[in-house]
Amino acid sequence: MPSEITSDKTKPAHAARSENMARAIRLWITAGPGLAWIILFLIVPSAILLGIGFMSNGDYGSPHLPLTLDPFKEVAGFSILGWADGNLITLLRSLVQSFIATFITVLLAYPVVFFIITRRPEIRPLLLLFVILPSWTNQVVRAYAWVELLGPRAPLSGLAQSLGLIPPNLGLMPTNFSVLIGLTYNYLPYMVVPLYAAAEKLDWSLVEAGRDLYASGPRLFWAAVFPQTLPGLLSGIILVAIPAFGDYIVPTLLGGNRVLMMGSLIASQFTETPNWPYGAALTIIMLLFTCGGLIVFRRMTKRLGGGDGAML
Repeated sequence: MPSEITSDKTKPAHAARSENMARAIRLWITAGPGLAWIILFLIVPSAILLGIGFMSNGDYGSPHLPLTLDPFKEVAGFSILGWADGNLITLLRSLVQSFIATFITVLLAYPVVFFIITRRPEIRPLLLLFVILPSWTNQVVRAYAWVELLGPRAPLSGLAQSLGLIPPNLGLMPTNFSVLIGLTYNYLPYMVVPLYAAAEKLDWSLVEAGRDLYASGPRLFWAAVFPQTLPGLLSGIILVAIPAFGDYIVPTLLGGNRVLMMGSLIASQFTETPNWPYGAALTIIMLLFTCGGLIVFRRMTKRLGGGDGAML
């Protein structure tokens, strides 16, 4: 009789352990591949770069011991020739270009999104597809297309020459303007998609109430539309600003040597003028700026009431 009671008491415990084990197995099966991908291609390379960033520069740019802070001093502009502000200018240029490109994508995305959501429901996916479709093409191909469109013999450059905006026989690239166009064009879909997802859930009764109260167009937008689309806007800012800050292809092809940005500067330290510790230090600094921006963004999101959908 006691043995029967003991077995009855242990059955629920065994069942609970089996259920917990099955749940853990399902969790590892579903989340395991993604976790392995993050560890293998994000955490491990970041850890390697962190180690290289504190090493000395050896022959042919290869890192070696002893550990030193010289790469970070070089990032700040200090070298055997004294101090130069080139790196700080490059960092500032990257921040400014990414900020302006993000701002322009916001200005362009709102009209595009509201044009789409005011069409018939059956054609909205097709219109959204037209916006996303160019991003299916390789970024290098799209950048080279803008090289042709902004070259010296292109119609746009001819118009700028006739207006006296640029000297004769010169094109609109390589310039800061051409890099800005390339960044805006490449990352516009990344602003449109989250904004569209937020605008599709828009409560139009609030808009109608604003119209009934004779609110003007700008006031109606800020009071009834903007707060509802804020989660999508904040998500779009992340998807545009961070990649634009570290972009390599667009500044290299459309800016050339005249518009050096962080992505191009980092790449050159691993290829053209090898200095791996210096390149790793630049990468670490860029990651720190990115993480700092995300922290500030998270706090701004909480204050603006963007919701959990827009927070990291």
